[in-house]
Amino acid sequence: MSVVANTVGYLDEDVLLEGYFAYDDAFEGARPVVLIHHAWVGRDEFVANKARKLAELGYLAFATDMYGKGVLGSGPEENAKLMQPFMENRAKLQQRLHAALKAVKLMPWADNDRIAAIGFCFGGLCALDLARTGVDIRGVVSFHGLLVPPDNIPEPKIKAKVLVLHGHDDPLGPPEQMLALQTELTRAGADWQAHVYGLTQHAFTNPAANNPDFGLIYQPVADRRSWQAMQNFLAEIFH
Repeated sequence: MSVVANTVGYLDEDVLLEGYFAYDDAFEGARPVVLIHHAWVGRDEFVANKARKLAELGYLAFATDMYGKGVLGSGPEENAKLMQPFMENRAKLQQRLHAALKAVKLMPWADNDRIAAIGFCFGGLCALDLARTGVDIRGVVSFHGLLVPPDNIPEPKIKAKVLVLHGHDDPLGPPEQMLALQTELTRAGADWQAHVYGLTQHAFTNPAANNPDFGLIYQPVADRRSWQAMQNFLAEIFH
């Protein structure tokens, strides 16, 4: 096994973005694609590590870039400033998501009939919004994602299967938002499932998360369970 990883530039109109891709060159030919959407900090080492782990599982992993080449937040205040324009303009966010999807489809290792997207925190919202645009991909996975629906797609028609992995005590996605999402997904005709983890707050997959005042706490049990749930889901949708 030899995981190959590198960066690749792509464009959303005139904005230069830089994705990080990884694949195992022991596998021959095209392989299923997993897009990875980053949290509010930007495309950092956390998603690069997830890309390498997914490559080891036999996928072409592509960590997308929502902010621009080399743009990373330095802390909560700057992270919020980077994320906010996309929260306020979901059409802009969705256009950027499609730029990444278009870019990965051009890669020689990509099986364009088998594509999924995952995301963490802000990236979970990105994965859900990609599905909300009606794009014809196999599935999306949200890890402790933001659940606020977009105002520009009030009645989505969702083709992708959806897996939501969420902490019951997440202050950024409380139970009433989780219930509203389930209602939205049902109305959208989606094949959806949700795993809600008890005694679990926001950012539960990130070992660096340690800010109880904001509800950001690593939860190793939920981290392990959610990663296994994602693997089962990918195996199912790519079968």
